[in-house]
Amino acid sequence: MRAFLSAVALVGLTACVTETAAPSAVAQSSGQCITEQEVVAAQTAWGEGIVKIGGVYDAGGDYVAAASDHINRFYAYDLGLVLFKPTLAADEQFRSSFDGALSYFVGGNPSFPEDSGFALRPWTKVRWLNEGITNNSCDMAVAMGNYYFTPKVGEETKVEYTIGYIRDDAGDLRMVVHKSSLPYGGA
Repeated sequence: MRAFLSAVALVGLTACVTETAAPSAVAQSSGQCITEQEVVAAQTAWGEGIVKIGGVYDAGGDYVAAASDHINRFYAYDLGLVLFKPTLAADEQFRSSFDGALSYFVGGNPSFPEDSGFALRPWTKVRWLNEGITNNSCDMAVAMGNYYFTPKVGEETKVEYTIGYIRDDAGDLRMVVHKSSLPYGGA
């Protein structure tokens, strides 16, 4: 846990690599370093998963199972603490449990009455624009930027994010930090 907190603390003290820059080489202490390309691939797959959940919902399928699979694939709840602050959560704003994340994506949990099911909109596309991706410890990468959610009808929604990734035992990237919010609208 101390290494995790140190990695998070270092994020604020280090320059980020922009999406157009070549990934930096970082000395690795254990395992394979997380690369910028892996983060971008994980982001793309996460966005495709959000679109899939809404598609399953529209088709009358088991969208709860689709969302559960999505959370199990992309979040590290089974490995330890996940710091998740979803965009549209205000009353119960932090979702440190699988059930809290599932409620955010599909709604229906009386413990989280504000949730209407973010992933059920449905969205047709998620587009990412990374401000930067940094990996100081080799064991964790952090990305920050904007992602854009396109609904079937209406305008694209811009959302700000910060996401911290670790590698699980199978070598896949999993989120341990996910904070997103709508851009500041002024006082």
